[in-house]
Amino acid sequence: MQAVIMAAGKSTRTYPLTLTRPKPLLPVANQTIIEHILLQLKGLVDEVILIVGYKKEMFEQLLGVEFQGIQIRYCEQKKQLGTGHAVLQTKPMIKDRFIVLNGDDIYARQDIEALLNYEYGALVRWEEDPSQYGVFQVDDNNRVINLVEKPKQFIGNLTNVGCYLFDRSIFPQIEKTEVSERGEIEITSSILMFAKQKPFYTQRLSGFWLSNGYPWELLSTQEFFMKQMTESDILGVVEQNVQLKGAVKIGKNSVIKSGSYIEGPVFIGENCSVGPNSFLRGCSAIGDYSVIGHNVEIKNSIIMNHSKICHLSYVGDSVIGENVNLGAGFITANLRHDQQQVRSMVKGKLVDTGLKKFGTVIADGVKTGINNSIYPGRKIWPGKQTRVAEIIKHDITD
Repeated sequence: MQAVIMAAGKSTRTYPLTLTRPKPLLPVANQTIIEHILLQLKGLVDEVILIVGYKKEMFEQLLGVEFQGIQIRYCEQKKQLGTGHAVLQTKPMIKDRFIVLNGDDIYARQDIEALLNYEYGALVRWEEDPSQYGVFQVDDNNRVINLVEKPKQFIGNLTNVGCYLFDRSIFPQIEKTEVSERGEIEITSSILMFAKQKPFYTQRLSGFWLSNGYPWELLSTQEFFMKQMTESDILGVVEQNVQLKGAVKIGKNSVIKSGSYIEGPVFIGENCSVGPNSFLRGCSAIGDYSVIGHNVEIKNSIIMNHSKICHLSYVGDSVIGENVNLGAGFITANLRHDQQQVRSMVKGKLVDTGLKKFGTVIADGVKTGINNSIYPGRKIWPGKQTRVAEIIKHDITD
């Protein structure tokens, strides 16, 4: 069995993190999204065809040609002309039946396995309000009779999550698919044509489906995986007077200095330094070669590789990129005084995150001055620098 993973696009909704890497290479619980996807496919497929485009060399550097027994092949989509167009690029490489998955969503193995019981089909999720999704309409036998994007009239509650099962007979349908209003060849349009000729069924999710459309959704994805941690794994050095509570993983050559308190689940990578007297709270992941300084508090956050959070700082409900240096006394405000949900700017529009607690998103290579404070939901673009004692009220993009 083969799987096709669509990972060619340049995600603008996850800026500024994806200005320097493809979205499937963003880490959650110290492992990239694409690695989480591959782990769910392990044992179900023997080959993955990865559709790449934007910064394709980063995939090749991370994965090479094999991942835990799964062969990896690369198919370049030089122009991103839609999901149908992406799948069509793999035609010379497909043998027979194959799974298609989005490269930024993580699907449960049990659901992918259940989908394989059909000849053709798609995973779906039941939504109380399906009006903002692609919706499958099915007959009494669960066979697809219609597929509508954001339907104006109710046709059902089964929404599309972007995971499909095909064989080579899908390709003629894609080749006949007309360009959509967005100027793209949509795989959903091809599926609708296909379903009129062959039995195409839906399989409702029974496990997890983790979507990562916005930067703050990385935190909920990480929380899901980290709350499954039940045992500690201490491979580094823990000095005297350190308190470890709950599941804590500490990588090789990392040092937890005296007086620190770690309240799991917490994941600390390799070659890290934490403390002295630091407080790491639940669902925080610290990347390799990172430094968490004296009297620093980290809560429910992603800290990527080679970053430094200097002394007397607080980082809560935030995503911090690689090679970031947060100067001493950096404070994230992660809660609005009016208790309203935090909003964040995405593509020029304020988007409701749905979260009452959300701190900041700081991209790779940022350096902040000492005693900086940042408002909830604000972001800093790659390589930017701030002044001493600056209060960051708006996104720093230039």
